[in-house]
Amino acid sequence: MSVVPAEVLPGTRIVDDAVRGHEAAELAPRARFAPSLAAVYRAQLSRARVAGIPLLFVATFQSIGIMILMRGVVDDGAEARAVVAGSSVLVVAFVALNLLAQYFGQLRASGGLDHYATLPVPPAAVVLGAAAAYASFTVPGTVVTAVFGSVLFGLPLSHLWVLAAVIPLSGAALAGLGAAFGLLAPRPELATLLGQLGMSAALLLGVLPADRMPGVVQLARDLLPSTYGVEAFARTFGDRPDWAFVFGDLAVCAGVGVASLAVATWAYRRAAVR
Repeated sequence: MSVVPAEVLPGTRIVDDAVRGHEAAELAPRARFAPSLAAVYRAQLSRARVAGIPLLFVATFQSIGIMILMRGVVDDGAEARAVVAGSSVLVVAFVALNLLAQYFGQLRASGGLDHYATLPVPPAAVVLGAAAAYASFTVPGTVVTAVFGSVLFGLPLSHLWVLAAVIPLSGAALAGLGAAFGLLAPRPELATLLGQLGMSAALLLGVLPADRMPGVVQLARDLLPSTYGVEAFARTFGDRPDWAFVFGDLAVCAGVGVASLAVATWAYRRAAVR
């Protein structure tokens, strides 16, 4: 029979000092937002590059094919500008909305959120880092689509620099929406379905000219976050773009992006505690 020394029994000085020392120890501080965001962004960008390159080609060829089909249907002018702008932003929708919804849906179903929950990383950094990675991954396909469509429809290439604002702002709005779909959907299959429906909405409401749509459909078009990115890009193809309207559309797109990322952050916190 072993004998326990009396000085290590509860209530003695040695144990009480150890308990007080344990209680006095401070937890490690949470990581700051900017370094956490950079780390998550690099990790997600590497993952997106490996898993999404084939799908990015599909998205680009899909948008180019749509423009080729529409070439014989739409007239030159405003309709051509709408088709090129909508097809370009469609690449962003395919990757940032559709793929991100699938990613977060699978991450939640597989318990991958538990890994992030154990890290001292702010929830907003996880959501924003993943969204930024998927949005930036769309840059090559969007630029290729915009250049091809401009040449196909005889549109000027002088203002394609506006894509530097259209891609991140539209990408943030759509990626936040896609992340919310994946985090709020009870099953990954439903998250995939929601992502596909969102991309279909971006296709039908963003690529087709607005003046050919019924009034009810035009109202639904105004609720789609990517619409304002499409409108901003389409306005730059004119001889004298009205930059006030261009920047106004971009501002609306930025506001929607902040709101959608906030909803995605809330959805992440909600899913992580379950």
